[in-house]
Amino acid sequence: MTTTLALVPLLIVLGLLASGRVGALTAGLAGLAATLAVSATLLWPGGGAAAVALLWSREVPAGMWLAWQVIAIIASGMFFHRCTLVRHAAGGTEMHDATPRRLWSVCFLLAPFAEAVTGFGVGYIIALAALRRLGLGGIPMLVLGLYSQTLVPWGALAIGTTVGATLAGLTPNQLGLGSALLQVPIHVLYLLLYWRFARQAGVPVSAAQRLDDAAWTALLLALVWLANGHTDVEIAGAAPLAALLALRFWRDERPGIAGLRAALHRNAPYVALTVALCATRLVPPLRDLLRPLWALKPYDNQPAFAPFYAPGFWLVSIGLAVLLLARARIGRIAAETARGAWRSCAVTLAFVVMAELYVGSGMAQQIAEALRAAAGRAAVLGVPLFAGTGGFLTGGGAAGNAMLMPMVTALARAVAVDPSWIAAVQNSVCTNLTMLSPIRVSMGVALAAQAVSDAELYRRAWPLALPPLLVGVAAIVVLLYAPAS
Repeated sequence: MTTTLALVPLLIVLGLLASGRVGALTAGLAGLAATLAVSATLLWPGGGAAAVALLWSREVPAGMWLAWQVIAIIASGMFFHRCTLVRHAAGGTEMHDATPRRLWSVCFLLAPFAEAVTGFGVGYIIALAALRRLGLGGIPMLVLGLYSQTLVPWGALAIGTTVGATLAGLTPNQLGLGSALLQVPIHVLYLLLYWRFARQAGVPVSAAQRLDDAAWTALLLALVWLANGHTDVEIAGAAPLAALLALRFWRDERPGIAGLRAALHRNAPYVALTVALCATRLVPPLRDLLRPLWALKPYDNQPAFAPFYAPGFWLVSIGLAVLLLARARIGRIAAETARGAWRSCAVTLAFVVMAELYVGSGMAQQIAEALRAAAGRAAVLGVPLFAGTGGFLTGGGAAGNAMLMPMVTALARAVAVDPSWIAAVQNSVCTNLTMLSPIRVSMGVALAAQAVSDAELYRRAWPLALPPLLVGVAAIVVLLYAPAS
């Protein structure tokens, strides 16, 4: 009975989203209300109103604090996006045809690089802007933009992987290497889906171009794996992506001095953002100055918020500079940002607080214990489902791993399965499934500013859930049934 109750909020959310009749905000609010009710029901017999009040007073503010760090990125990212649109309207951006080469570079290099440096869906914002410049729009643009999330184990300078490694008792590089290996088959499946989505977007990919795409994808994955073994995991995604971006630009465009200047001018806000973020994270004196400056850390198990180190500060600062140069009205852009961002921010708040309550109330642990009692050693086959649900609900690797990593690694040890590989499955599936989280989907729909609903995007994009889930299940089957060496 206890386990059934613990499952109710998750089933409500999944059922509402699957129905296609309500959006992510309604589903999130319903899930949060159900989580509050179930947590109270489970705690009341043993502790009464005092226990319920203690749980809510502890976990709800903690969830709000964690949600704020994501909301700050959503709001500032949308503000930056609106500012770049003003610049584009003033003639600051050149339109290009959506050739297969340019499309692959946006989906597999440019957008994942932005996500690796910033995280929290900023790569999606930049992907949508780049795809719009290629002449794409509507559902095809939103689906292809989700490829910005394909290397999320290293998103936000691998914060999710770092948190997961700490909770699993591994070094970040150990978890990064395991995740990099799993990312190889995941990317093979992503690439097959990409060719299908490109064709549906009106950009068919020839056989020769598919070989080219496959070769560059293999090179990317090899570099990511090497970087995880020989550099800090924080830049193990960003550094290979940056190097290949520069190489692809030189190969595909062969720009002269004038071409380089034009490209820098055309992409000036994005270049400035990339330089600022890389400098604040990769230059030790600057990083060591800004990271602790006015940093707030009310919860020991959550990251600090440093206002001058946070990506949002640089998104807003560069956006303001763009507006000043374009002589645009800041008030109008701020109002447009608020109208476009409030829904995504509300979705984030609902789902992250829900996830925090699941952990703090012990509901997640109850589900895991019941699964182990029912299925024995085969219980670890449920890890990909748990991981995918965590990434889907929270929209972030840090929150998803914080919610589930202790549970799944404890389960692995209890049934004598290598916990380091279970941790890699948890990290990879959880982070990759953030691309379909209500938080991310609602952000994309808001940015599209078109008559597109969350349900329409889910109907087209749901196959993107299959690569991480299938690879995660296959990896665990190998762990369970492969002969011991």
